[in-house]
Amino acid sequence: MSNYLVAAFYHFVSLPDFADLQGRIQECAVENGVMGTILLADEGINGTVAGKPEGVHALLDHIRSDPRLAPLEHKESFAEENPFYRMKVRLKKEIVTLGVEGVSPTRAVGEYVEPEDWNALISDPDVVVIDTRNDYEVEIGTFKGAVDPKTTSFREFPDWFRKQADNLKKPKIAMFCTGGIRCEKSTSFLKAEGYEEVFHLKGGILKYLETVPEEESLWEGECFVFDQRVSVGPGLVPGPYDLCHACRHPITEEDKRSPLYQKGVSCPKCHDKQSDKQRQRFEERQKQVDLASSRGENHIAADQEVQKERKKAAKKEHAIRSNRK
Repeated sequence: MSNYLVAAFYHFVSLPDFADLQGRIQECAVENGVMGTILLADEGINGTVAGKPEGVHALLDHIRSDPRLAPLEHKESFAEENPFYRMKVRLKKEIVTLGVEGVSPTRAVGEYVEPEDWNALISDPDVVVIDTRNDYEVEIGTFKGAVDPKTTSFREFPDWFRKQADNLKKPKIAMFCTGGIRCEKSTSFLKAEGYEEVFHLKGGILKYLETVPEEESLWEGECFVFDQRVSVGPGLVPGPYDLCHACRHPITEEDKRSPLYQKGVSCPKCHDKQSDKQRQRFEERQKQVDLASSRGENHIAADQEVQKERKKAAKKEHAIRSNRK
């Protein structure tokens, strides 16, 4: 039985006093046994939390008690165990990092397109369709005919777009992402760059897969998700992918049969990108994971460490790409 409610949400709105909200939200979450991460910035709120349904709903009610956050919408899923180990409310410059000063959906944003209208839009020959997600996400699935920027982080998107703008040669631009938040930021960026006919998929890929029947879908492959499911397909049915707990990239059963795969240590995508020190650390971590599992426990440090390693790898790749420019 799935006992834990997982709620994902974001809302762009001007919050000049966002730092004042931190303590109250943290206190409410702890009081209700809710864990996860919430980001607060001048441009709004973004978070994913989990706990008993009544606790999560109490926290959401508290957040919405601020009139500016009353319109906040959330998406729900369920898990047998809480996927988070503590509650963190963090203050940030942006709730999703694009890195371009002055760009915020609170000022300007593209036109929302409902999932049931998306097929008609992206089938229009005057529309260029851009996937705003990172390369490892696009690798396992995207919309038919979509442009892949091949970025390793969202911060790379503005530079990529500025270099590609002259090659697009179509009057309309449609963009999409997993749940909608990156699209709001990317369409805001394009509006700031002077583009008029800019569109984005309301609710993101997840809402499209939930809403549009498989026989009518223009989606190809699976959609990467940042939880224990790894990927989902039409109807949000969990897909066939697992996760490499070294590089956090999605992997197939075929990948796991490769001699380059070692559980928790390496996969065909990352085996040649690790230092000896990293490999030793991953091997030791996996030993601790296996020991904890044999005792029926979660090894908390494991997931925290792989998340840190993924961020380090993304920053390293970003630096390498920047030096090539």
